[in-house]
Amino acid sequence: MPTENPPRHTRFHGRVENAAALCAEPGCREPGEFRSPLEPGNFDGPGAWRWLCLDHVREFNARYNFFNGMSPDEIEEQQRPFAGWERETRAFSTVGADRPPSWAEFADPLEAISARFKRTMPQERTDGQHLSSEDRRALKELGLNVNADRKALRMAYSERVRRYHPDRNGGDRSHEVALQRTIAAYSLLKGSTVFS
Repeated sequence: MPTENPPRHTRFHGRVENAAALCAEPGCREPGEFRSPLEPGNFDGPGAWRWLCLDHVREFNARYNFFNGMSPDEIEEQQRPFAGWERETRAFSTVGADRPPSWAEFADPLEAISARFKRTMPQERTDGQHLSSEDRRALKELGLNVNADRKALRMAYSERVRRYHPDRNGGDRSHEVALQRTIAAYSLLKGSTVFS
């Protein structure tokens, strides 16, 4: 008893079902359901395409040669293990979110764009004055927020000097480093334009 032919696969990647055009190969009456480049090896743009049937696209793929028309030096360049990795890419962020986009200054009333970066963006002063990163570190050292004024600065400085000074601690010099950092932070901030 003769066996029947197994059914042909009907699902293929890239197939355009019910194609109206016929296969581009001369004499073929099958529908052109698969797109293939008109000139092999020319993939530097949208290029020109032709439509082939399943059998002819398989033939095209079987004889396709990426290196066709390349010189030996060009072939060697393409086969290097790191070919294509020389392109410059943006560095990966280590803070959990990408760098804010350059358009972050645009109006965003619903915070649809800026919400992702809000936690990583430094808080700005309500009076609009700019704080440098050194000013921010000094404020943090003194336990002040970014909107502190000159009076709050003097009070925080006085309180910390009393806390860390050896004369106020029975000669205990274990807080000398904290005292030096407090004095340095106050000296930086009192000369800053924000507190003048």
